[in-house]
Amino acid sequence: MKNIPFARPMISDEEREVAQEVLNDHILVHGPRINQFEETFAKFAGAKNSIATSSCTAGLHLAYFCIGLGPEDEVIVPAMSHVATAHAVEFVGAKPVFVDSEISTGNIDIERIEELITSKTKALSLVHYLGMPVDMDRINSIAKKHNLFVVEDCALAFGSKYKGIHAGLLGDIGLFSMYPVKHITTLEGGLVLSKHDDILNKISLQRAFGVDRTHAERKIPGQYDVNLLGYNYRMNELQAAIGTIQVGRLDGFLKKRKQNYEVLSERLSGISEIHQFESTNENFESSYYCKSIVLEGSLKSKRIEIIEGLKSMGVGTSIYYPRPIPELTYYREKYGYDNGLFPQAAKIAYQSIALPTGPHLDTSDAAYISDAIVKVINDLK
Repeated sequence: MKNIPFARPMISDEEREVAQEVLNDHILVHGPRINQFEETFAKFAGAKNSIATSSCTAGLHLAYFCIGLGPEDEVIVPAMSHVATAHAVEFVGAKPVFVDSEISTGNIDIERIEELITSKTKALSLVHYLGMPVDMDRINSIAKKHNLFVVEDCALAFGSKYKGIHAGLLGDIGLFSMYPVKHITTLEGGLVLSKHDDILNKISLQRAFGVDRTHAERKIPGQYDVNLLGYNYRMNELQAAIGTIQVGRLDGFLKKRKQNYEVLSERLSGISEIHQFESTNENFESSYYCKSIVLEGSLKSKRIEIIEGLKSMGVGTSIYYPRPIPELTYYREKYGYDNGLFPQAAKIAYQSIALPTGPHLDTSDAAYISDAIVKVINDLK
């Protein structure tokens, strides 16, 4: 029997060696490795620059903070996402207004957005669900019509492209996650992309208290000014050094994810009671973060049994995500949401199983996973 965890950080000797180099140095923050990391990722994504932060959530918070959102403002948010997508709106005192999912991709249902826009709506947040890009032409058309700021939550979208453009460069700002089991890791961390130089410049200041000079720019050590409010959302040199190595390995990671994803997709295609999300077409390229399947028909009430069956065969799984955000206790109690208001998001939350595709697998592992699913389902029947 194999032992296949859902995800695993891909740390090699190269990352360990560069980490030791940083620890042997005397500069652990405010050093040159941050700049190198930001430039390396920007080149990968086809951007002029990127900004590193302490986490993706920090980047999301800064996105709303930098445009001055506050109480009385509203942000359109997908109901199906990690709670951080909505929390970042709450951080600035604004209100998240939730939109159901479309079942074909798991992304925000674009058809439902305009009916929820009011005079209070200031921004439109979208999530490239599991790395499948949202139709950004339609999103930007709505945003232009209603003068909305577009935030791309790209936590799972390293390598995702829409019409050849990397996610994060399609709206006004894009935020990426480097949590340990994401496409790349800096142990914990985030990255910010934007096609607007003024936004990147402002966030660069706001991630570090609003201080107007970097250490390298100070003619007299310790002398600087603060001309705007900011947070301590910086990344350190150790994280940045590891991140630079990880970006260099990212093409290989993405290639393996795609290969594993395609094996699972093909081998599960004959099971009529499994819905598979669309991942790629002539305009969209997914990041293939994981292979989430939605159980239907007689299988939709059998998720726990299938998960346990896979576990018994050494296959790790996860769920993306356990509930629609408005059905989480905090949001349900604060805004009075009832269960069932977001039926497609609920279907994904309560009937899906996320299968591993990460670079810790090879295609034989993907074949084993698909065979295990078929066996577990046949045993249940």
